[in-house]
Amino acid sequence: MKTMDVATREEIALFTERSNWKAIGYVAFNWACVAAIFCGVAIWTHPLTILAAIALLGGRQLGFAALMHDCGHRALFANDRANDVIGQWLCAYLILSDLPRYASGHLKHHAFAGTRNDPDLPNYQAYPITKQSFRRKIIRDLTGQTGWKVLRATWQRGRADLKQAPWNGNALLGHVIMNAALFAVLFAFGEGLLYLMWPVAFLTTYMLIARLRQVAEHGAVPDRYDLDPRKNTRTTLVRWWEQPFVAPFHLNYHLEHHIQANVPCYNLPAFHRFLESKGVFEQTEFPTGYRELFATTVPA
Repeated sequence: MKTMDVATREEIALFTERSNWKAIGYVAFNWACVAAIFCGVAIWTHPLTILAAIALLGGRQLGFAALMHDCGHRALFANDRANDVIGQWLCAYLILSDLPRYASGHLKHHAFAGTRNDPDLPNYQAYPITKQSFRRKIIRDLTGQTGWKVLRATWQRGRADLKQAPWNGNALLGHVIMNAALFAVLFAFGEGLLYLMWPVAFLTTYMLIARLRQVAEHGAVPDRYDLDPRKNTRTTLVRWWEQPFVAPFHLNYHLEHHIQANVPCYNLPAFHRFLESKGVFEQTEFPTGYRELFATTVPA
């Protein structure tokens, strides 16, 4: 479907309008949450607070991925330069990603969603799967096996890039600089060891949360090989306590994103309500919460 079939250009423009202030607020909020998590553990250092922090940091790392995603679409900031610079340095590098490389692959996902040429298809084409299979995936994520594969691939890619262009915006250098900066700030406050929670979260809880997000968006959809996004993509209506972990910055409104990819994340809830009022979702089911969702994607 096309939004022009149900809305005027003026109506669509209301939702695609970008705001630098909202974008800055979202980025600042994610950083503030990260700071609050580290401060909380510094004040109340205990194995339980450390475990809770690792879980929360995984959600904030997904938050950086969500912001990087919008920057990759040039949708977060009104200024394209801000999308490039802030999306790269304050979002992507911290989670060992690279905005230009990510955007290049992700735009292909949008171009080929609903077809067998979708480059992201291997992430969710097997769903629905059995509980036993899903349990094995969760174990691999939480024990760091998945994260180690990602880390090794990032290192190999970075080394190859260094050989080609040693000092020309190399992502590996950016990863080192931003993670060293995070460690330096913590070290300056006498809490350098707490930095270890960041890579541990990346290798474990972030990998699990990223998997859950991918399955929620495209796993066991009505028809993954139908070009209509209402058939190949899903929106999940999340509960408030699920949002910080699996759906930061309205990441759960993925169907709306595939219908109109240049709608900034801060406009997605309103865009959802607008499309609903136009009857676009009359035949579309929205799971309420991830427990309901995984009851269909991971059957007994």
